[in-house]
Amino acid sequence: MRLEVEEALNCEPRRAARSGGREARRAARAAPLDEALRPIRAGLPGGQYRPLGDAGMARIHAAALEALEVIGLSQAPRSGVEILTGAGAVQGDDGRIRFPRALVEDMLAVAARDITLFGRDPKHDLHLTGSNVHFGTAGAAVHVVDLETNTYRDSTAQDLYDAARITHNLDNVHFFQRAMVCRDVTDNLEMDLNTLYACCAGTTKHVGTSFSDPSHVAPCFEMIHRIAGGEDTWRARPFISNSNCFVVPPMKFAEESCITMEACVRGGMPVLLLSAGQAGATAPAPIALAIVQAVAECLAGVVYVNAMAPGHPAIFGTWPFVSDLRTGAMSGGSAEQALLTAGCAQMHRFYNLPGGAAAGITDSKLPDMQAGWEQGITNVLAGLSGLNMVYEAVGMHASLLGFCLESLVLGDDILGQVLRCVRGIDVTEESTSIEAMKEVCLGGPGHYLGSGQTLKLMQTEYVYPILGNRMSPKEWVEADRPMLLERAIQRKNEILAKARMQIDPQIDAAIRTDYNIYFR
Repeated sequence: MRLEVEEALNCEPRRAARSGGREARRAARAAPLDEALRPIRAGLPGGQYRPLGDAGMARIHAAALEALEVIGLSQAPRSGVEILTGAGAVQGDDGRIRFPRALVEDMLAVAARDITLFGRDPKHDLHLTGSNVHFGTAGAAVHVVDLETNTYRDSTAQDLYDAARITHNLDNVHFFQRAMVCRDVTDNLEMDLNTLYACCAGTTKHVGTSFSDPSHVAPCFEMIHRIAGGEDTWRARPFISNSNCFVVPPMKFAEESCITMEACVRGGMPVLLLSAGQAGATAPAPIALAIVQAVAECLAGVVYVNAMAPGHPAIFGTWPFVSDLRTGAMSGGSAEQALLTAGCAQMHRFYNLPGGAAAGITDSKLPDMQAGWEQGITNVLAGLSGLNMVYEAVGMHASLLGFCLESLVLGDDILGQVLRCVRGIDVTEESTSIEAMKEVCLGGPGHYLGSGQTLKLMQTEYVYPILGNRMSPKEWVEADRPMLLERAIQRKNEILAKARMQIDPQIDAAIRTDYNIYFR
């Protein structure tokens, strides 16, 4: 049957004569499609999956407002106290900042919506509106998974640069946020500078980064302005966002991170307001209440940012994780994690705010079957829920402790299938017309193999894996039994051999003269 399919698709004599033959058709199929014709792409609208009903979302919203009024957040920096109380928040005798309901509603009214996260190349711009879905990396892994030896080693600046270069060449990974720590850089300022430069040197997609100390923001902005070609150019199209853990769950501000966030806002950098509690540990165990706490903490961030700069681009980063309650260990690949992330995505839509959360994390130590099901399930629910920014979607192992370059490559295939699910089924007059059925069934060949409609839709309706193997057992044996991980290693090496530096050579030379850059 497989041979019949191939022959029907590739060897119909009359069609071959008119179109230039099988090789011509193969060449046409191999050519890049116009962006509008691609079956999957960045920003496909999701939202088909809704684990929370309307009443559930309203209940979570009401509970979050009550938590902000009654519990509030502690440990705001002095500058934050001034900003928040100046806007109408109240600092109690216990030092906690409490947020009147009217203040939250006022700040939600002026918060930025329908924002664009820019790439250095405009073709990589991310339009965060409605339920548009984008997948990318994130995290702070301290190890790299070495598939040559199946061991973990310390991550380096070179690894981060290589991950950025690979991401630049993957169609289904739409942005690159710092995925690992440059552990070979011992000075913290140099580490922040190398992190920033490794990301930007590897890709022109949107970049996310963090700063280990507020004092590092200014020197990092100096480098950013040089990469951009000047401060004005940077402010017109800020291509880097700050991933900012401005809260320490439960319900405490992170003082240094808040100061960093203030500096980034003043510098024109979009911010990810990130609340990363762990259900059963630093967040409540009930999934719904974990979402309540994350929403409350991020609403506090919305007030904070908009009290400083109304309408500043900020991503509502409800990012709660899951604990395995038997041990207290994180369980990033669990079904509960998938539900948490999908529920958070619905709350983003409830407020009509650009939102981000985590999916694609695997607890497995290697890119094996467990890694595949955990990445697939959590990413598909995130995409179907309409999450604008799906962070940590590829490459992350051992509950965020390890990053694998081969898993990044494999993840591109997973995300291709996920995005096809997000796109859904096109039901139109043309796609439901029975004309094709009449041609085949009433005097036709009795099958749709090789029909004009089938050939037309091969590239625009269907998605094909690059590494995933769809050979028959016989073909697989004849091809010398190719193994998935071996092919992933090969593709990783092929990408790295061709991937080039994404910084102008003169700017790169000048930066390397002025800064101690650890990668080549």
